[in-house]
Amino acid sequence: MKNTCLLITLFTLLVVIEMQAQKPEVFKEKDKTLMFTNDSPFLDSEVKNGLVKTFFKVYPKMVKDFNPEAKDTIYVKIDTSYTGVAFANNGKITISSQWLEKKPNDLDVITHEAMHIVQSYPHQAGPGWLTEGIADYVRYKYGVNNEGAEWFLPEYSPDQSYKNSYRITARFLAWISNNYNQNLVVTLDRNMRENTYSEVLWKELTGATLDELWEAYAENPDNI
Repeated sequence: MKNTCLLITLFTLLVVIEMQAQKPEVFKEKDKTLMFTNDSPFLDSEVKNGLVKTFFKVYPKMVKDFNPEAKDTIYVKIDTSYTGVAFANNGKITISSQWLEKKPNDLDVITHEAMHIVQSYPHQAGPGWLTEGIADYVRYKYGVNNEGAEWFLPEYSPDQSYKNSYRITARFLAWISNNYNQNLVVTLDRNMRENTYSEVLWKELTGATLDELWEAYAENPDNI
């Protein structure tokens, strides 16, 4: 009987924890709303608060600079079953609880994913390496805790390609922006969203083809 009561108490406690974990919290600043659902009872409150603060610091700026038509209400879920890092789709961001336990300082994971919501590119609007490269470029420019997370753009090496995506592509974009056209990323992003992207854009914006830009970058990659 004693064991049965203990099991019932434990089950009830687990149900209460599960209900609390899945209840969304609503955060609002001006015209932006964040619906935050946490499935993990072990999420550090400082990490949660850091994610929320980071979102409200970077998302309005990204919307203003890249896509004023982006969604005003964003849903974030801390998922205990997802084993990747994070992903975004249709106004919803999913972040792995395991990742946050491993990398509690990686608050700007939400910056990268929020940029994907700002991007809102139609299917097959352009190359995936550019989509992810732009998102990491934006994290590099707008991120609030990249240094604390030990997140940085990697130095150039001969075995790299602009098609490597993420931080490698982001560094290339930063280099082109500094050396050729400061509006490069904004223009590429807009054309991707409007489904008008083509490689011709690179030459129109910089006077050089994509491959020529990479060759120039390889010769002098330091000025970013």
